[in-house]
Amino acid sequence: MKRALIVIDVQESFRARPLWAEIANPDIAEPVNRLVRLARVHGDLVVWVLHCEPGSNDVFDPALGHVRLLDELERPRTGEPLLHKTSHNAFTTTNLQQLLTEAGVRELVVCGIRTEQCVETTTRIGGDLGYDMTFVIDATTTNPVGGISADAIIERTEAVLRDRFARITTVAALETELGASLV
Repeated sequence: MKRALIVIDVQESFRARPLWAEIANPDIAEPVNRLVRLARVHGDLVVWVLHCEPGSNDVFDPALGHVRLLDELERPRTGEPLLHKTSHNAFTTTNLQQLLTEAGVRELVVCGIRTEQCVETTTRIGGDLGYDMTFVIDATTTNPVGGISADAIIERTEAVLRDRFARITTVAALETELGASLV
């Protein structure tokens, strides 16, 4: 296994926040599910990552029940790790790098919620760690931040990552490249 799909923070915690009403793509599960099916068809590792803040008494506190995958998402299969992180990236507070090393993974495909935060940060660190990074821009989403629109944030993220930290692509382009359309 050379490639892994990292699904970052596509979780009910975000839907439980008032900001969900402003999310750029409330149907984020659909493109993520397409990537999950594509990864499985090609024998790639699928790694599920959830953000949690134990003891915070907010939507990211696992005790409140929102730290779980969006209901519309494919369910993890046997052998697909489900990691819980407490940092902005999927590496620092998990054993992700160890799992990838043990599986012989050298290429990461990333998607998820908060384009400019957890998905971008994971991409930058993955690139620094030597992984070939593929950022699937239309399988990420975010909300406006500090008066900047979600679309502007997504556009900025794409610009700063492109050809420096990651290859930027879309779900459809990846399906074409890998020879399968699994809508």
